[in-house]
Amino acid sequence: MPLAFESTSHGTLAFGFFNIDSDMLLLDRLFFFSTEFARHLSNLAHAPADLPFTATWEGYYIKRSEDIGDLMNAIHGIRCSGFLGDVYKRFPFPEDSGMFRQKPEGTTTRSTMEKIIQRFAKPEKIFLNVKGPENDVEIGPYKFSRKVFQDMVLYVWLGGYPRWTEGSPPAYIREMKQHIETSDHPVYQGISFNVR
Repeated sequence: MPLAFESTSHGTLAFGFFNIDSDMLLLDRLFFFSTEFARHLSNLAHAPADLPFTATWEGYYIKRSEDIGDLMNAIHGIRCSGFLGDVYKRFPFPEDSGMFRQKPEGTTTRSTMEKIIQRFAKPEKIFLNVKGPENDVEIGPYKFSRKVFQDMVLYVWLGGYPRWTEGSPPAYIREMKQHIETSDHPVYQGISFNVR
């Protein structure tokens, strides 16, 4: 489930996986797939430290709250409205709470998730910008300190809450970790994947 992260531009924002059957992430009103996010985090790991870095990929921005829906109501099947409601109609919360783990094979539902979200938003470009070692990291319109950005990276590595099934992240997430661990880029300075 998404957790709260403090931005330097918009206050506290929700970020994270929101359905265990999908690899889609939400960041406030932005929705994008973790495969692209991880790929650009890896590219950033190898980018020159003294030059600005920009990555662009396709995601979705849902403007109206009613089009997003209410995550907790959708999870509990109380009121399945908006995008999140439609997702939980298609991929309901598991009856056995012990099965509540982020599935590494979530990439297989991508085409279904795209069909659902395209009823509520059109695809648009999302930017990841790092202008310099002392600057905030920008994801779309949102800005984060280096420390909070690193916490977001670690969230993805762990599979968020409730974490990856059997503690086993998919290959693209393991590759992201390897790139970051060998990086000299200042944005990753001090990051540690030794978290529990």
